[in-house]
Amino acid sequence: MSGGQRRRLDIAVGLIHVPELVFLDEPTTGLDPQARANLWEHIRGLREERGTTVFLTTHYLDEADALCDRILVIDHGAIVAEGTPDQLKSQVGGDVLTVTVERADQAAGVARLVGALPGAETPQVLDDRVVGRVPHGGAALVELVRGLDRDGISVSGIESRRPSLDDVFLGLTGRSLRDAGAPAPAEEVAV
Repeated sequence: MSGGQRRRLDIAVGLIHVPELVFLDEPTTGLDPQARANLWEHIRGLREERGTTVFLTTHYLDEADALCDRILVIDHGAIVAEGTPDQLKSQVGGDVLTVTVERADQAAGVARLVGALPGAETPQVLDDRVVGRVPHGGAALVELVRGLDRDGISVSGIESRRPSLDDVFLGLTGRSLRDAGAPAPAEEVAV
């Protein structure tokens, strides 16, 4: 059997007796995307249809976001945050706006406009991109587009996105799970 097949068999053996409490440690490691999605559905089914409590440890923060009602972030053996995915994401401080300008010399003008938005943090200029954080990205986009048009600034793209649990982790620990040379990675423990 392949590694993914062995992993699926291990999980099936643990779930066949329909336990009230299940501990899953990195359950989707080694699974292909289809098997991963299938396992996610089984985990949801355990919770929703059978009332099973599932403790899940994972480094895949999108997995924790999709499957968990409550999340604990553990860094160097200590709990550094806990709450629902939305509560944790709201700690990051708003939506991320990214504006890509057609001419890099206009980036400073875009940074000025982004920085003037209500509640905006000081934006960063990264070559032809300006990245800033605002409390409500959707509403800020409308005002930003008006300002860009008024100032005659041409852009090749504008994006607003909600913070992810990756952003939360980076904000709490000061590093990404992927940072080379970082101390032993933290685990996200989700319930």
